[in-house]
Formats: sequence, structure tokens, C-alpha cells
Amino acid sequence: MSGPASIARRGFLVASAAIAGGVAFGIYLVRKTPANPLLDERHDGEAIFNPWVKIDAQGVTLIAPHTDLGQGVRSVQAALIAEELDLDWGQFSVEPGPPSAAYYNTALADEQVPFLSTDTGLTAEALRSAMGGLFKILGLQLTGGSSTVPDSFVKLRQAGAVARETLKLAASRRSGVPVEQLRTEHGSVVLPDGRRLPYTALAQDASAVETVQDVKLRDPSQWRLIGKPMPRLDIVPKSTGTLKFGIDLRLEGMLHAAVKVNPRQGGPMLRFDAKAASAMRGVKKIVAVTNGVAVIADNTWRAFQAVNAVQADWGPAPYPAEQAEHWRAVSESFVPERLDKEWRNDGQVDAALGGTALGAALNAEYRAPYLAHAPMEPLSAVARVTPQRVDIWVGSQVPRFAQEKVARICGVGIEAVHLHNQYCGGSFGHRLEFENITLATEIARQMPGTPIKLTFSREEDFAHDFPRQITMSRARGSVRDGQVEALSLDIASVSVSASQMKRLGQPMPGPDGQIPAGAWNLPYALPHFRVRAYRVPELAPTSSWRSVGASSAGFFADGFLDELIHAAGADPLRERLRLMRDPVARQVLEAVATMSNWQGARPGQGRGRGVAFVESFGVPCAMVVEVTKSEQGIRIDKVWVALDVGKVVDPVNFDNQVKGGVVWGLGHAMNCETTYADGMAQQSNFHAYQGMRLHQCPTIEVQGLEHGAKVRGAGEPPVPPAAPALANAIFAATGVRLREMPFSKQVTFV
Repeated sequence: MSGPASIARRGFLVASAAIAGGVAFGIYLVRKTPANPLLDERHDGEAIFNPWVKIDAQGVTLIAPHTDLGQGVRSVQAALIAEELDLDWGQFSVEPGPPSAAYYNTALADEQVPFLSTDTGLTAEALRSAMGGLFKILGLQLTGGSSTVPDSFVKLRQAGAVARETLKLAASRRSGVPVEQLRTEHGSVVLPDGRRLPYTALAQDASAVETVQDVKLRDPSQWRLIGKPMPRLDIVPKSTGTLKFGIDLRLEGMLHAAVKVNPRQGGPMLRFDAKAASAMRGVKKIVAVTNGVAVIADNTWRAFQAVNAVQADWGPAPYPAEQAEHWRAVSESFVPERLDKEWRNDGQVDAALGGTALGAALNAEYRAPYLAHAPMEPLSAVARVTPQRVDIWVGSQVPRFAQEKVARICGVGIEAVHLHNQYCGGSFGHRLEFENITLATEIARQMPGTPIKLTFSREEDFAHDFPRQITMSRARGSVRDGQVEALSLDIASVSVSASQMKRLGQPMPGPDGQIPAGAWNLPYALPHFRVRAYRVPELAPTSSWRSVGASSAGFFADGFLDELIHAAGADPLRERLRLMRDPVARQVLEAVATMSNWQGARPGQGRGRGVAFVESFGVPCAMVVEVTKSEQGIRIDKVWVALDVGKVVDPVNFDNQVKGGVVWGLGHAMNCETTYADGMAQQSNFHAYQGMRLHQCPTIEVQGLEHGAKVRGAGEPPVPPAAPALANAIFAATGVRLREMPFSKQVTFV
């Protein structure tokens, strides 16, 4: 039980860690401003105000360091800068920026502390601050965890304001007019008499004045862009096929590579025979790479054809060969020695369950499978290696880590590695990894000075994906007098965080909060509530997948809560509202009730409605799904979803992000899983890994609320409630309770 003594003890330890961290790192390091990477290539007449804004006579360039994976963040980042810099849409160009500690991401700190997002107490805030300081010192440049908008919201507006005030100072010195009498609009400084000095005309002057740091951000009532619909910068080029993704890159003298790597992840290549491949048209060279072989040819198709002709013998997988063995390992991990952490213990759970009358207690086992990332654009990378310099063109969510990996392979200093980040055609966590980058570098080292473009075939992309973790839960609960009384949730999973840290050569420091994410942090006032996480020894290597642990544990927690509510004879939405203790989360549930005109779980014959609530990444998200049962199967008719992100920066992009998350969550819950046989993933392409089809896509209605105290991201929070809302709706329509994904194992979708 989390009584006062245990809470005080935890608070003391956490606060002590935060203080110790401050002493170890030093206030100086936390306050120190990282070097501005733009200064390395500054030219005469160019004003560089900070790592995000540079202006010369030719134009204004804004830097958007968070990688655009298709979620539109390059436009959002530009809008935040342009808001304070008084730029109109179209008055600037945008670049992704280089790998640099200047682009550290502190918003990730909120997800790394063992406190509820609503806990703003001294201890919780001290640890968040300490973690943020650590990320700054480490220069953690990362896109993920729905952190782009939270990380950028103040930082990039501040960057725009600094540039604005510095340009006003430059205009004042040129014109002799006091700064207080100047204003800015439409990319110009405006003098009292109406004359305009374009920013581009002031660049030379601004480069010679000291950057103004003491600036004030605009009041929200003055915002021109934030909160308003904005056309994404990539819509026209994407619609016309002119936008260049990483896979489209062409360089002079470039050759093309394809790989065949042991399909048992991490297993060795014992030997290979490339005689047939060597004789094929266009083949330039065949080289061994880590655990496999690569063919270099004059185009991608010939490289693919030749590498398929290579005969190879593969060693065994360093994990169980068969899927049943994976599930057995998970099932056997619900033992005390595998306990990773007890994350929640409210009330007297064992006493409540032990005293429950027979018939009022429920037990259930839930399962969530491995899942591939499967972005539309397979992984690729272009590498050019010379003794003095290495260039990498790739779309990466962690460019500094990628830079360090390449430097180690080539035996050069990190300053010799130049990574050029590209637009990406999807990721969902896939581009947090490096296998395409390291393989491209290994291959390019074999042909110094020649740009080598490695492209994964779809089959290689599936085979060498690090999937979402495999997870299982065992739940017990009880009801009394028409209400939910107790809920105990034990969750066993491999640690995705430990798997990723291992590939970075680092140990996992402490319990993995992704195992119970979306379950332990439920803001319900359940009388007796416990969540325990059990760590399964690593099986197949895994990686972050859109919404990470909450996509599994959120399904377990809300699905079983729905079982308890139905067992109590209560209304699913009203009982959730009765239990809800957080006012912001309550408003989200109330919003989705109003949107859907909730009248109960069974609105008509053969129809069912399911409601679900999951908080992830600090965002409370509620969803109602309506389905119809027919002789042909289950049809998903409509979805209503509400979530609170503190501030909706761009309503159109927000709407698209949320709808995409809903479709992603529903489609994977319906149909998808990755399974292993003989150590190899059995799903090699979309024919065996089918997301939601266009004709299956329901009408989706979205509402964004802005009551939360912090600005949050919207990319991942719509995913976790999709699976439980769908399962709960199917139960309401059919009486069949779905506890294992994919649901197509038990029902047919039309």
C-alpha cells in the first residue's frame, strides 16, 4: 500500500537524486548554451540570430530540427518561429538543420519520471527539471514520444522573438529611430512614417549588432498563425510528386546497393556463394556486411535481382525460434523474481479481492502481439566515405546518435561525419533505429569516394524491423452494489527500452515505464487499484512503436475495466465518469459523450458502442466506436474521439494526426501481428500484414480540448484507446469479449 511513509520515502529518494544530479552535472553545464551549428557555415552578409533563424539578402531561412516523418512538423515548427518573427506564409524557406546538441529535446523528460502527469508537486517537478537538465547536457536530439510541439512551443517562439527584436535594433541604428517606435509585419520592420525595411535588406546590419536576448513573447490574443488552419509546406510538392524523400535521392556518380542479411535477427551469416550474382548485368561489387552480404550495382532493380541470386547459409537466432516459445516465456514471467516495479497500489487490493463473493469476481488474460512498423517508404540511406569526410543522407529521428554510429564504423571523429536529414515517408518508430545507416556505411567503405545508395526491399524492411514488444496481462477485479470495487492488473512484457539501450551499448537504468504505460496512470478513483509490471527476458529485439507500451497496456486496462463495469450492470460511460477524478480528463469524457450523443452501449438491434479512455504522453484521450453486426461480419461505422493537448497549434494538421492515429490503432487491432517460425518473422509484405482498408474506414469526428496546463503532442495519444473502444463495441453488439489482438482471430471485419 502506498501509505504516507512509502510516499515520503520515494519522494525523498527522488528529490535526492535530482539534487545529486544537479551537483554532479553542475549548474554551469545546465545553464550553458550549446554552440550554434549554423555559425560553422556562415557567409558574409548573413545574420544568424540563433540555431533556428538565419537571414541574408536572398531570403529568410528557418530551421526545423525535429524530423518530418509525414506528420507535418516541419510546417508546425516554422509557424511557431514565423508567429513571433511576423513572417507571412511563403516568406521563408525551411531546412531540417544539422545534428547538434543545440537542438536538445527536454519535453521527453515528462515521460521519464514515475509520477502521474497531473502531479505537480515539488518532488515530481524537481525530477522533471533534473531530467530536462540531463537531456540538455547530453544534447538529446530526438523526434518521438509526441514531443515535437511540447519541445518547440516556447523555444521556437522565443527564437523568432529574438530575431525580431534584433532586426528592430539593426533598423533603429540604420534609421536613427528609437526601437520603441518601430514595429514589424509581413517580413519587414516598419518605421513611424510607414517606410518598410525588409528583413533581407537588414541582414547585413543585423549581422553586426549584438543579438537581443531580453525579449517578450506575444500575447495569445495577437497570434496570427497559432490556432488557425495553415497550409502545410509539403502539400503541393507531395501532391505533384515533386517532393524528394530519402528514397528519391540521386547524386552524381552514385551506385546502388541491396542487402541480404540473416532473417533471424542478430544471427550470423555462416557462408555465402555469389558466383551467379557476380555474373549478372550491372553488378559492380559484392561485399560482406554484418550478418549478411551486399550487392553494389548500377541501379536498384539490378542490385535487388543480384542479391536474390546470392546463396547464403544462416546461423540460428539468438532468441526462441517459434512463436509459441515466445508466449511461453511471457506467461512464465508472472513470478516475484521478474517483478520490475509495482507502479500503483491504492487501497487494499488483496483484501478486497479475497473477500469478494463468488460470482462477483472476474479474472481475465489479455494479449498483445509483436507488431511491425511497416512505413510506406522502406528504409534507405546514401553514404559517401572518404578518409577525411563522411556524408550520410537519410531520414533519422535521432541524427546525433546516427552520426556517432557512423563515426565509430569509419574510425573518424564525429565532426567528420555530416548527416543530411531527409523527408521521411512514415516511421512510427522505425527510424529511431540505425540498421540502414550502419549497413550503408559498411558498404560505402568498400568503395571510397563513391556515393552508395542502399535501399531495403519491402521484404528486407519487414525481416529486419524491430517490432513492438510482445505483452500479456493477467487481471482480477470485483464489483459491489453496481459499482467497480477493485482492479488488479499484472503486466508481463519484454522491455522495449532495454532492447533499444542495448543496441546503443548502454544498460537500462531502472524499471521500464513503458511496460505499464497507459494502465498505471489511469486517473480513476478506484477504491482498490494495483498495477504491477513484470519484465520478460529479451526475446526477439524490439523497438518503440507508435504509442509504445500504452498501445498494449491501455488495451488491457480499459478492456478489463469495461468487463467489470458490465459485470456491475453499470453504464460504461457513466461509470467511467463517476470514477474519474481528474477534471481535465473528465471534460474529455464528457466531450466524447456529447459528440456521440451517448445513450448507452446498445443503441439498436445488431449495433454496439464501446467507449475507452487512455492517457498517454500526458494527453487524456477518450473514444467512442460504433459497430454493426451482420451476417458478413463486423462493420465499423463511426468513431468519435476527444483529447486535450493544452493548445491546438494547427487545427487542420491536428485533425489529420488524430484521424491517422485512430486508423492506425483500429487497423492494427483488427488484423496485424508479427509471428516467428524457425527464428524468422513470417510476415514479409502487406499481403500478410493488412492494416485497415479504405472501404473499412469509418467516419471519424475529432474534438481538441485546451484545458490542460501544458502543451502536448497529438501524434500518439489517439492510438491506445482505439483497440479497447473497438473491442468494447464488438462486445456490446455480439456478446463476444475480445482479449487478444488481432481481433480477426475471432471475428470477421467487412
